[in-house]
Amino acid sequence: MSTLVVIAYDDMNKAQQMRHELVELEKEYLVDLEDAVVVTRDAKGKVKLHQVVSLPALGAMQGGFWGTLIGCLFFSPIFGMTLGAATGAISGALTDVGINDDFMKELGTHLQPNTSALCVLIRQMTNDKVMEHLVGTGGKVLKSNLSKEDETKLQEALNAAQKEHAAAATTVGAQA
Repeated sequence: MSTLVVIAYDDMNKAQQMRHELVELEKEYLVDLEDAVVVTRDAKGKVKLHQVVSLPALGAMQGGFWGTLIGCLFFSPIFGMTLGAATGAISGALTDVGINDDFMKELGTHLQPNTSALCVLIRQMTNDKVMEHLVGTGGKVLKSNLSKEDETKLQEALNAAQKEHAAAATTVGAQA
């Protein structure tokens, strides 16, 4: 079963940075992502989903390949490629894999303007090593299907450096 985690951030770019960090961890085989989408809400309140893969583009590419191949069999590769790309783009646009788009759009309406959220669907991960990379990155866990204990640990890891930074700032201010 996959694990869903949604973390909100106070600025528009932080969720993108964290997704990039998770993709790097995936390259090190520490996490296996099924889907990772950034939801942003701009100053005007418009919600936008930033998918890792554009499904219409992927569908058009695959459809173009198969259309060309079939078109070659019937001596009309250009027509086959065009028809295949159009069909692939349409099917890609109608396909929703991973996290439900309607769920993420609804979630985006609850974000404050100029903020973002990272929605991640994780197949599996090495908990301790991934948590090391999340320590002090900030953010607030909005939704998850983690146990209460694991969700609390995640939130504590996200908040860790913020508390240390606030304590250090207070110490420096008191010494001055």
